[in-house]
Amino acid sequence: MSNKFIILDRDGVINVDLFDYVLEEKTFEFEQGSVNALLKLHKNNFKIIVVTNQTCINLGLISAQGISDINNYWIRQIEELGGSILHTEVCPHERNENCGCRKPDTGLLESAEKKLNINLKGSYFVGDKLSDLECASSYGCKPILVKTGYGGMTLSESLPSETKIFENLEEVVNWIVD
Repeated sequence: MSNKFIILDRDGVINVDLFDYVLEEKTFEFEQGSVNALLKLHKNNFKIIVVTNQTCINLGLISAQGISDINNYWIRQIEELGGSILHTEVCPHERNENCGCRKPDTGLLESAEKKLNINLKGSYFVGDKLSDLECASSYGCKPILVKTGYGGMTLSESLPSETKIFENLEEVVNWIVD
């Protein structure tokens, strides 16, 4: 396959989830093994798409540009190591706004497909929350739960039946690639 896509949630998958919001570059810390995982995905011709709910924007805690700056900060680090992130999609909305893009809704995936002229159905989707897995499942993606971030707590929920479970992103990528 020339175009293999993988969808990743950000907080709790790529970076350590603060169980609050990452509002500054200095509080962004890669989850153990995630840098290696991202580089291995790139080396194996996977195109990485990050989809993330960032309610902190509409709560007024940070601007959309502030979240973009944080994303650019960590993506630059991956690029300096020879990796690449194809695209990021951010939902700024609060749960009560019924926006259509906030996971578990599929608007972030639809938006990425439209902007990039691609098809994400059948792609792996790695997340740490039930909303990630439900979004993946309802869109025809392959849901994967990592135990990092909220993942340990998510284990106790009723997961989509096709969900695969791994310790962290690095373990997921080793399974996919090897």
